[in-house]
Amino acid sequence: MKAMNERGGSDANETGGSGPAAWQTAVISRIEPRTARMRSYYLQAPLARHAAGQHVDVRLTAPDGYQARRSYSIASAPGADALELAIEMLDDGEVSAWFHEVAQAGDTIGVRGPLGGHFVWSAEQPGPIVLVAGGSGVVPLVSIARAWREAGAPVPALLLHSARSWDSLAYREELRGIATAHGNFSYLTTVTRDANAAADHARRIDRAMIAEALARLADVPGTCYVCGANGFVETAAQLLVAAGIAPRTIRTERYGG
Repeated sequence: MKAMNERGGSDANETGGSGPAAWQTAVISRIEPRTARMRSYYLQAPLARHAAGQHVDVRLTAPDGYQARRSYSIASAPGADALELAIEMLDDGEVSAWFHEVAQAGDTIGVRGPLGGHFVWSAEQPGPIVLVAGGSGVVPLVSIARAWREAGAPVPALLLHSARSWDSLAYREELRGIATAHGNFSYLTTVTRDANAAADHARRIDRAMIAEALARLADVPGTCYVCGANGFVETAAQLLVAAGIAPRTIRTERYGG
């Protein structure tokens, strides 16, 4: 494992400047566990206010100049005191390994953004919102759920989260708390490899599960957001269309695997 951090102002050609394309130096202010394989890293960074659902690019730089870059979704609500990135440990992940095995509070990294203009939500959007997450795909949807809560829960919302096990449902307790506090927020869970009586379902998402979820809403969704691995997103989007949701209202964010 290479020791990597951001070199700050010495990289004057790429670090500094303004706008979302400019690299900035961020400081990791604290680290919190989410699941056995996911941790939240809170950054202090001079970035513009993000929209719920956006992401940032992260850059690590080794002493020999070697750099590694990855994109990570933002979990924090717009305007939060710190930028929260929830990063899952991947078996072959170079950057995720650095975060999980090396990074400590006080370390600096390069970051740019916020980025992305399609997979975003704002309180001005009409109609109910449906959020469908596979595994760590829940991260940008947590940002949307938090923004929705802070906007006063303006429209009905539903989040369906699929994960391998009950313990890998990241943000589970926070999302259950939102559902308890807001009658127009529904939180459904399904686990695929470790049946747990507390989960709503113990199988992969299917037509019946999507129908049950949509039935909880009083009206047709204005926008559906689906995030997860390629296969999960493809399946979820097809199930939504099969349930009568117009494809133009479905926004997807996917990652390999």
